[in-house]
Amino acid sequence: MALSDQTPIRYPPMTLSRRHFFALASASTAGAILASPLKEVFAKKALGKSFRGKGFGSLQPDPNQLLDLAAGFSYKILSRTGDTMSDSNLVPGRPDGMAAFPAPGGNTVLVRNHELSPHQLDKHGLVAVEYIKYDPMCLGGTTTLVVAANGQLVKQYTSLAGTERNCSGGPTPWGSWISCEESTVTPTTYPADDPRSVSMKHGYNFEVPITGEVVQAEPLVAMGRFNHEAVAVDPNTGIVYQTEDRMDGLFYRFIPKQPGNLKAGGLLEALKIQGTFQKITVENFPVGQPMAVEWVRIEDVDPEEDTVRVEGFGKGATQFTRGEGAWYGNNEVYFTCTSGGSLNPNTGWANGAGQVWRYVPGSNPQEGGTIELFVESHDRSLLEHPDNVTMSPSGDLILCEDGGGDQFLVGVNPKGELYQLARNALNSSEFAGACFSPNGRIMFVNIQEPGITFAIQGPWV
Repeated sequence: MALSDQTPIRYPPMTLSRRHFFALASASTAGAILASPLKEVFAKKALGKSFRGKGFGSLQPDPNQLLDLAAGFSYKILSRTGDTMSDSNLVPGRPDGMAAFPAPGGNTVLVRNHELSPHQLDKHGLVAVEYIKYDPMCLGGTTTLVVAANGQLVKQYTSLAGTERNCSGGPTPWGSWISCEESTVTPTTYPADDPRSVSMKHGYNFEVPITGEVVQAEPLVAMGRFNHEAVAVDPNTGIVYQTEDRMDGLFYRFIPKQPGNLKAGGLLEALKIQGTFQKITVENFPVGQPMAVEWVRIEDVDPEEDTVRVEGFGKGATQFTRGEGAWYGNNEVYFTCTSGGSLNPNTGWANGAGQVWRYVPGSNPQEGGTIELFVESHDRSLLEHPDNVTMSPSGDLILCEDGGGDQFLVGVNPKGELYQLARNALNSSEFAGACFSPNGRIMFVNIQEPGITFAIQGPWV
């Protein structure tokens, strides 16, 4: 059966009602309930109890073999790679991180990353005039989608071009998207005739306003040149927390000179757990135990080589294994480590099923705050390689899997139970960019290959 872009797939109504835990207020309010329930998970685990929850119920097979969802949920396809956009360009490939913003008339603006490199010519790279691009040889960037309150696509267009491997990022409280390059290639990394070659240094963040058309690409150099993944912004201080997708990556914060104006520069620091915890890719790392931290200053924020993390580690900063998704809520930052957990005895590198960390800032920027390991998966059937992360209106933590085999959206409910929210029924490509509309009624998410953006409606609250 053929499926048009705006055709909803509907399942029978739910027979089991779900308790409304919280009235919809904001992402920060939703985040308040996570600390205690996630500790319940490990209390159950210690007692040998299962912590698999029902969530919204069992997933129902999709007749179109795209998304398996629970009864009472439906989806629409908003956008697919190769579609013609409002600016006459084609929708680029490999959609990744994404965020939703309120817009006039009850509309929602989505800013969507595209994790593309110069050699991926078959994926429809970002198109813009040359002087707008950061690097004319690069295909990555962002597109912006405007979605009506009923979930219908209004328009979509290129909003950032000429960047490299835009993996994830994060929304700012002043109404913009920070798009992160997961790459540190330079013009000398590959020979000039290599299809992967570039003409500029990469490894930066770029800011994309939610209004207007394509933006002039300008790297935020002071935020550091490294293998960026995601950011989470504290609206109280304007501090930007950043993850690094390396096996020996660090967790950073950027303190801007002028909160809300990242182009004005600022201070880059890396987190250091006080005590002996410099490497955290170890077996049996304590779960649910807040540890005091301090921050070490990064002096060379724009090195010629990929050495920001080397400088930080040399000053005692703690390593986190493949830091990826990040989300701010209730004065706390949650971030995932996709391969965190157990060690491979042959390589010495982590090969775990994944972790979720929780950082609580101090009462002022000079204080270090605390960090704790919130979730560490030891059962890949429950959670495998969490990547992007967001929070639902009811306060559930939603994790996008990026593992092997079947790919799921995994929720953690207020009772501390893990459940499967959706299954990629099309292929084994990762979920990415999960986020909720400002009114909490629609969840948007991508399947990276072949490149589909969905709007999922259901009883979220």
